[in-house]
Amino acid sequence: MFSGLKDVTVGRLPGKVAGQQFLIQDCENCNIYIFDHSATVTIDDCTNCVVFLGPVKGSVFFRNCRDCKCALACQQFRVRDCRKLEVFLCCATQPIIESSTNIKFSCFQWYYPELAFQFKDAGLSIFNNTWSNIHDFTPVSGERNWSLLPEDAVVQDHIPLPTTEELKAVRVSTEASRSIVPVSRGQRQKSSDESCLVVLFAGDYTIANARKLIDEMVAKGFFLVQTKEVSMKAEDAQRVFHEKAPDFLPLLNKGPVIALEFNGDGAVEGCQLIVNETFRGTKV
Repeated sequence: MFSGLKDVTVGRLPGKVAGQQFLIQDCENCNIYIFDHSATVTIDDCTNCVVFLGPVKGSVFFRNCRDCKCALACQQFRVRDCRKLEVFLCCATQPIIESSTNIKFSCFQWYYPELAFQFKDAGLSIFNNTWSNIHDFTPVSGERNWSLLPEDAVVQDHIPLPTTEELKAVRVSTEASRSIVPVSRGQRQKSSDESCLVVLFAGDYTIANARKLIDEMVAKGFFLVQTKEVSMKAEDAQRVFHEKAPDFLPLLNKGPVIALEFNGDGAVEGCQLIVNETFRGTKV
């Protein structure tokens, strides 16, 4: 735990938390970096703090905090009795706020060498991220207690990189192109009426293929709206693939599929071209 700290930069290096619970409480003007995976994290009564949390297997719960900025990945995210938080989030389930005001969200965007393994250790998929699908338990008529940060928000302007010698040893990058979690637009306004759904079936290179496709599509000016890693049943295949479904049923038994939604004028044709060029000669 970190408790009762003021005006300091503190943290835990990779391997030092190793899946345990963590508690942060009564901290003020602190920069806190947990570069490891943990079981659950509770953050209570903190003011004007910067918090980075590596993947959390269960829940992250902020209570009675104000003026804090954080980047984190978790299974569940809850905020209660808080005001003025900025959250760069990767969350596998719908984020929940309660009795809170001025909570701003953006997509998690972070990289360091150990992070991909920590996601696996925490049982989280980098493709299951509902960061912008917020549920407010205590809505106020005519007001919104939460909003999305501008799409061009720069992570480092909100969450500075650590400055202590010990924590600088973790090789962090906040560039979108290097982020472990694909940076998606989520619930933001779509720029085009045209979207396409890409499904990648389970195999040895599924994650690498998905990343490659995202990089190529984004480079061509298309937008990644959302991603999902899910086990598809026969009825799901029927709904998505219609008359082609029988061809795909054997592939569904190999494991979960990765689904990607892209948006932009010409997205369907552009995606078909990229798939044909990039994956020609490989088994997709």
